[in-house]
Amino acid sequence: MSSLNQIITELKAGELIPYLGPQALNGVVNAVTKQPIPADSDSLILAMNNGQPMAPKLMYEFPRAAMNQELKRGRSFITRFLDTLYGQTKWTTSTLHTWLNSLNLPYIIDINRDTQLQLLAAKKPHVLIAGISRMAGTEFRFLLYQHDGESYHKVTVDSVNSSLPIIFKPMGTPMPEPTYIASDADYVDYITELMGGFGIPVFLKEYRKEKRYLLLGLRLTRDTERMVLSDIMYAAAKPHSGYVLIPDANDKEKRFSKKLGLEIIPASVEELLAAAGVETVAEAVA
Repeated sequence: MSSLNQIITELKAGELIPYLGPQALNGVVNAVTKQPIPADSDSLILAMNNGQPMAPKLMYEFPRAAMNQELKRGRSFITRFLDTLYGQTKWTTSTLHTWLNSLNLPYIIDINRDTQLQLLAAKKPHVLIAGISRMAGTEFRFLLYQHDGESYHKVTVDSVNSSLPIIFKPMGTPMPEPTYIASDADYVDYITELMGGFGIPVFLKEYRKEKRYLLLGLRLTRDTERMVLSDIMYAAAKPHSGYVLIPDANDKEKRFSKKLGLEIIPASVEELLAAAGVETVAEAVA
């Protein structure tokens, strides 16, 4: 079995692409109330519904609950909710994200909808790819921005500087303009086009060939997240496509990891940071 020290060495060398899931935000709290940031399915549903559980069939997964609310209140309700949650609320800064930002990695994938990585990279030129869905007038399912060290500017695939570090936010982000993959209808459209090759710019399709990944804060039990992961990891190195940190993987996660060529490391993100000599305390506010 590979060690955390080996993984850290490979990560620092740029040999692994971080792929951040909901638990990557563990430890991040509201700067005022000290409440944890809603990131996983259950906490997002509760935040969307004023802290109250929804019907059991809706509590199954956030996209299903979001679809229910979209049908009742309109798509704009979901956008306003996520804008307020991730774009307007002050959150403490994640130790993991701070550490990853300090490594100046060429490519990071973040399926959360928060702005931590973007704020930490706000003084460094980089490329942002944000997922979109159900948008008329384009066959593509992404928006492309280039940051010049001061602000974002929308660019085309032909004009982007693809040699810059890349932040890929498949599920969207509030900045520089809000776009989200949230409801069932969003995911159906996005995953369909992702499978068809329209969810990723051509330069990234080339770059990702034979690459290996490090999954952080992601349980592999939810079908929606598994489908997104499989398509984004397409053309990964074989037979060993990287690692996934899961302290207590179940049989479903073991089977899926083996299928993708991912080695399960029975450790937490906190243990990875400890092995890297990083203190899991951050005082800055995002």
